[in-house]
Parts: sequence; C-alpha cells; structure tokens
Amino acid sequence: MVTGALYLENRMGPMPVLTWGSKGFHVEQIQEGLAAQGFYRGDIHGTLDGATWRSVREFQAKHRIRVSGIVDGDTWRALGFGNAYDSAVPTQAGRVVARDDVVHLLARVIMAEAGAEPYVGKVAVGGVILNRVRDAQFPNTVSGVIYQPLAFESVSRGTIWRPVSQDAYRAARQCLAGWDPSGGALFFWNPGKPVNPWIWTRRIQTRIGQHVFAR
Repeated sequence: MVTGALYLENRMGPMPVLTWGSKGFHVEQIQEGLAAQGFYRGDIHGTLDGATWRSVREFQAKHRIRVSGIVDGDTWRALGFGNAYDSAVPTQAGRVVARDDVVHLLARVIMAEAGAEPYVGKVAVGGVILNRVRDAQFPNTVSGVIYQPLAFESVSRGTIWRPVSQDAYRAARQCLAGWDPSGGALFFWNPGKPVNPWIWTRRIQTRIGQHVFAR
C-alpha cells in the first residue's frame, strides 16, 4: 500500500526513434501496442526484428503514416503513446517515491477494475487514472484519484486488495510509459451494469472489451 500523496511529473522529452535491430523496453512497448491492435502476432521479446518491422510498416500504411518500418514520433503518437512520466515521483513531504510504488498502486486498481478485460482494456483503465491526475477537475495525485470517495467501485468494495496479475503490472508500466488506448478518457463503465444515466452524456472516446471510455 502506498502512503502519502503521489505526484506525477510529465516527461516532455520525445520517445526514441526505433529502427531495425533496436532493443529494450521501448521495443516491447511497440510490440505490445501493435499486438493489441492486431498488427503483431509474435512474442514480446524487445528486439525490433523482421516480424516487428513488417508489423510497423503495416500499421503505418493503415494509418497513412510514411511507411518506413522506423518507429518515429508520428508512429508513437498513432499508437497512443502521447504522455510519458518520469520514474521519480515526488511526494508532498519532498521525498522521492520509486516508480515501483506507483506501478503497484496502479496495478491494484487495474486488476480490480479490469482483471477480466483484454490486455489493451487493462492499459486503458490505467490511462483513465493518469488522465484524471492531469485534469483540473480531479485530484492531482494518483492516490487522490484512486481514493476519491465513490470514484472506483473496487475501492469501495475492497476488491482493490485482491492478488495482482503480471498482466496488470505490465499494463501499469505501459500507462506510465505513455500508452493511452482510452483516447484521453476520464471515465469508464460497463454498460451491462446499472450506472447513473448522467454518464451517457459524456463524449464517448472508444469501447474496449466490456467497457465504454468517455471524456
């Protein structure tokens, strides 16, 4: 459990340009993003190999981006990676909280709210939390957003304390790295469950799995 107020700082630096042979976490992000949209069907291994390169080109052609197989800024943005965060998160007390704590808190909510959803739906739920942190009408801390009264059913019911899957942790890391498949949404809900009619007045951004995402 994370105590204290966790403040996220936006990292405005560009995402790296990835070419054939690039390796590491950013390539894993690309592979995850392409896989979630049906363009990549291989393993998530963190190397921009031939299969990944071809998937990037297919994605670029579909989205009318210059087809090169190179992951540039336009490709990152089209995949939904628009806002990344620093790994150091200052608190009100001035100390620095390791991002692992933020990942853990996000993962708990993702698991509780979207444990049965497809992977991209898990990332989208985390994206909603981070979008609220950025928005002036919500608390400007991760813990403030999550523990805001009646904001999340999982907190009210205590299901936030259920065991967390590796997929939920991975989704939390992808959120912090900047992937937001929710399209900037501030709300999500399952239309198969009773909801306040007001929620349907919000502008719908996308639907993923059993959830509707809206601003």
